[in-house]
Amino acid sequence: MRFRGPAEAATVVLASIVIACIFTYPYIINFSNAGRLDTNDGRWSIWVVSWVAHALTTDPGSLFRANIFYPHPNALAFSEANLIAGIVAIPVWLLTKNPYAAHNFVFLFAFALSFVTTYYLVRYLTGDRRAAIVAGIMFAYCPFAFVRQAHIQLLLIGFLPWCALAWHRFLDRTSVPRAVELGLVMAATGLACAYYGIFAGGMISFAAIWFAITRQRWKDPSYWIPVAVAAAVCIGAILPFFLPYLEMQQTTGFQRPIGGQYSANIGAWFNSSAWAHRWWAPYLPAPSEGLFPGILAIVLGIYGGYVSIRRGPDTTFKRDVAWFYVGLALFTVWLTFGPEAGLFTVLYHTVPIFSFLRAPSRAGIVVTLCLVILAAAAIRHLMHRKQGAAVFAALLALAVGDLYRAPLRMREAPPLPSVFTTLARLPRGPVIELPYWSENVAYHRHAEYMLLSTYHWQPLINGYSDHIPQDFRDNAPALSRFPSPDAFAILERSQARYVVAHLNLMDAQSRDSLVDRLDREYVNYLRPLEKDGDVWLYEIIAWPR
Repeated sequence: MRFRGPAEAATVVLASIVIACIFTYPYIINFSNAGRLDTNDGRWSIWVVSWVAHALTTDPGSLFRANIFYPHPNALAFSEANLIAGIVAIPVWLLTKNPYAAHNFVFLFAFALSFVTTYYLVRYLTGDRRAAIVAGIMFAYCPFAFVRQAHIQLLLIGFLPWCALAWHRFLDRTSVPRAVELGLVMAATGLACAYYGIFAGGMISFAAIWFAITRQRWKDPSYWIPVAVAAAVCIGAILPFFLPYLEMQQTTGFQRPIGGQYSANIGAWFNSSAWAHRWWAPYLPAPSEGLFPGILAIVLGIYGGYVSIRRGPDTTFKRDVAWFYVGLALFTVWLTFGPEAGLFTVLYHTVPIFSFLRAPSRAGIVVTLCLVILAAAAIRHLMHRKQGAAVFAALLALAVGDLYRAPLRMREAPPLPSVFTTLARLPRGPVIELPYWSENVAYHRHAEYMLLSTYHWQPLINGYSDHIPQDFRDNAPALSRFPSPDAFAILERSQARYVVAHLNLMDAQSRDSLVDRLDREYVNYLRPLEKDGDVWLYEIIAWPR
């Protein structure tokens, strides 16, 4: 009996879930009460997954009207929308309304997806399930992924092998239905992570040109018309969700400056947090990133490229497929080094979409994918030349030993002050939370308030995102002194209604000053609603003149 179809899919998915729980321990244990709370990017990720799930299940039209930076109407477009992550979280969000459970479900889903899509890509290319299993682990749990633990969109690397699979299916049987499939997968990749959407678009564009030459289809309309259909489907599916970003760019003049801050360096290509690699970290020359593909991926990838290009009788890939992944890997390594290396500068000034990117180093995941695909050819080659079962077992053990990273960093959520459940029951009104961090280096601390807002969804004057609007920067110094005449004047324009004071986040002098102003100097303008320990809730009832 052939092990294919639903039975194989069910087994692969179940295995991917089990492997994800093991490699990401203790996420499954702390599923509903912990996350990367040691970083405000981690808090932002929990907030954005919950916001998208909340908006799509209550008022889909309000998706981009996120509850931050009030009264900005398009605040979700200030950073990655995380549409796919929010959609994936919907079942857990509806069942629990727990932001940690919703986020951690997507977190585990991301690793499981990476294993499943890599498995099916390699099985399609090699016809070997054992090679697919090893490759699935090498890609899903590569060091690149664990560096992105606090950035949920950057964990969705599993869409890249899915794009590669859709391309090879299209290449082997070029047709309009397969073009539509390719276009939809590319669109999903872009909606999961804008960086990966751009990388996938570049990867498929390169593939379309490369194979048109190597397969002598350069002048074949039956090839180029479906390619155009795939591009049209992709653009058509993404455009409605991209328009808010164009609007934001036009209204704010937003454009990322071309700089080398988020570029790779030599140290980045050897930097890894896996247990097997940590010992050499002190010897690295100040790594700017974590891009190491893994020892096994590098060794087997190089060997797989060699045997495929050599084209022996038991070679897995056609020579042009092997050269494609070798060329794509080398091209992408060059790209990751950013403006100083030249290639990124050319793309930045010639391809408009690159003006949204600030981290060319993130293209390093494409290099890892290329190496894993080439490694799959080496794995199949080795298993067919020697004792297959023993080689498979040895390579599987080596892959796990090479990449295992658990336990991952997590922090348990503190008890929720009752102020925030009270806010959920109050009439809708904008909220300002204090202290109002006004220094550029402290803007990220507003993410603490954003995470707490997932329990009430009132609009926040506070906010933290990839793009900080200019009026927020201009108003922050005055709002940091609230209550004061100038702060009241700003809040009156926004019709702010509630004030939450986190006294535990202040030094003793600032705390005493704030308490005096809240309960004595401005007592006629602020009505206390609830005081839960060090977190106090007030309603603005009048405006000083």
